[in-house]
Amino acid sequence: MNISIVHNSILEDDGPDATDVLAQVETVREALVQAGHSVEVLACSLNLEQIAARLRETKTELVFNLVESLDGHGRLIHLFPALLEALGLPCTGSSAAAIAVTSNKTDAKDVLRHAGLPTPDWAGPVPAGEEKIRGAVADRVWIVKSLWEHASLGMDAESVVQPESEADLLSTLRQRAASLGGTCFAEHFIDGREFNIALLANNNEPEVLPVAEILFDDFSSRMPRIVDYSAKWDETSFAYRHTPRCFDFKEEDSLLLEKLVEISKQCWHLFKLNGYARVDFRVDHDGRPWILEVNSNPCLSPDAGFAAALERAGLSFTEAVRRILEDIRPTRA
Repeated sequence: MNISIVHNSILEDDGPDATDVLAQVETVREALVQAGHSVEVLACSLNLEQIAARLRETKTELVFNLVESLDGHGRLIHLFPALLEALGLPCTGSSAAAIAVTSNKTDAKDVLRHAGLPTPDWAGPVPAGEEKIRGAVADRVWIVKSLWEHASLGMDAESVVQPESEADLLSTLRQRAASLGGTCFAEHFIDGREFNIALLANNNEPEVLPVAEILFDDFSSRMPRIVDYSAKWDETSFAYRHTPRCFDFKEEDSLLLEKLVEISKQCWHLFKLNGYARVDFRVDHDGRPWILEVNSNPCLSPDAGFAAALERAGLSFTEAVRRILEDIRPTRA
């Protein structure tokens, strides 16, 4: 089959969180070639007419979608799969609608809350036409996050705050919005354990890959236990070197792991996901899981969590790509 891998164009001043997509492209390309496909790699910008023309020129039969943003804006991530749906061109991963709602973190939390699934209280987004706060503010710790951008963009130790009032919290959001992709929100900070759950399509159902916990080794009491930008991307930082991924658990965690698996499957069906996904959790000191984020297009780099979960499950990356291709949504008539 003639497959085009399409990724977001890389800008000159992009950081490692953006350029990492090139590692994903190469990993996917190798798997597709190994499976006998003809592969073209194309970059997508805001010029959607241009990428549509290139797909026609290359006689693309199917697109492997690795577009994570357009013109550096994560909020535009759904535009490329929407274009493919309009063209009737098959595409890997979730639909434009699913990507749009899961990429907007507070919209996703609204859906989760409405479905009765556990997600922490939140405030914002800011700026917005209407600034809402779901939950009490006083005497609680909050974490400030970008509304649209992923990869922990703009997140650091100063992102964890303890405001004195609602006005104080909203003021903090307004001050930090510019460094967080233009729009941000605050989430009640769950002081506890952190888990990443990778899911892979398997005969029209999600298979939950081995559960991974992020450890915070040697973090002092003054250091917030979060996976911030430096923990993900700065190899020289303390956080990067002291947040290993762990797949080994004690027997006493078995019930918790079962809960995480079940909730992750519920998220897959709730958002009508396809191909592959990841659900991120925090678990409080009472053992209650809280959904932080549902990622409908998680990173496929060889050093990322999804690849690590595949390895732990004994699945090759080529097998994962085969399943992702098999779970493609039907094109329009």
